[in-house]
Amino acid sequence: MTNYLLTGGGTAGHVNPLLALADAIKVDDPMATVIALGTAEGLETTLVPARGYELATIAKVPFPRKPNAYAISFLPKFAKAIADCRKILKSRQIDIVVGFGGYASAPAYLAARLERVPVVIHEANALPGMANKLGAGSAAKIGVAFKSTPLKNSEFVGMPLRKEIEQIAKSSDKKSARKHFGLDADTFTVLVTGGSLGAKRINDVVEESRPLLIAAGIQVLHIVGGKSDLPPIKAKGYVRLSYCDRMDLAISAADFAISRAGASTVSEFAAVGLAALYLPYAVGNGEQARNIQGLLESGGAITISDTDFSRDYVASQLVPLLSSSKRMAEMAKAAKANGTADGAAKLLAMVKGVLSAR
Repeated sequence: MTNYLLTGGGTAGHVNPLLALADAIKVDDPMATVIALGTAEGLETTLVPARGYELATIAKVPFPRKPNAYAISFLPKFAKAIADCRKILKSRQIDIVVGFGGYASAPAYLAARLERVPVVIHEANALPGMANKLGAGSAAKIGVAFKSTPLKNSEFVGMPLRKEIEQIAKSSDKKSARKHFGLDADTFTVLVTGGSLGAKRINDVVEESRPLLIAAGIQVLHIVGGKSDLPPIKAKGYVRLSYCDRMDLAISAADFAISRAGASTVSEFAAVGLAALYLPYAVGNGEQARNIQGLLESGGAITISDTDFSRDYVASQLVPLLSSSKRMAEMAKAAKANGTADGAAKLLAMVKGVLSAR
């Protein structure tokens, strides 16, 4: 029996691919033990147990960004996190660590090195995070979701996707998905999403442009996110939700999307061949803009900044594009060609290769 420790957390971008790999492991080997490692503050505290997996936690110890009082206390706190990870590795007889980045991963990588447990890293973003850059030097293998990711000796495996998205990539029923949301089964549909918390600029411009889109014969499924004060609406040609617990059906219902450019979102849209207008979130190290480079080059997506996204843009640029069936077909084909629907299987094959070579 093989014992796996999958590390990653904080955001859905770390947890979702972790869970996709966990599911692939259990399908491949039902007797395997899969333990997720995170912190008590991240989304993993709800997402991991909900999927039926054990979650072990360590203290959240962010890397210091500048010399201050926290920087002085960082080293002993980080050392304790490493020691806690070593205890888990030994007590649970872990055979391999697979890390997805996030606060729990850096101490796990160092603990695994000290305990001589092999590490496989998966980097979801086109620009790698600090934890994965730290662990890359001693990792047995590194898989990346984007071919342009600058991690030495990495291999492209794509993004491990939820089983529901993998299924849509093979075949989907747009009409049934649209009916699920109360949309017309035969009308061209645009999905609008800014992530779980929402994106104010996207929400405001789409709300202002709603009459334009409806007049052009375009119906909208608008998921505004948890921080928006826009109320839910179900009207002819326009459905607005605060939260969607069936994003697989939302993606299946859509012919085009307006969205942020998080790694999981970009990978899911490409895998199913959903063309999109991406508005990269302009914070952090700019990874969202990098995540869509391949799609832009292939013609499977377009992009615009928050400041340039406006009602005038929707009227003069977006509506004419969406009204061209030829352009939509070309963009969908290019997006699909740029996507990968079997990232979980490819990452699992990489992990099993490391185990076999051990």
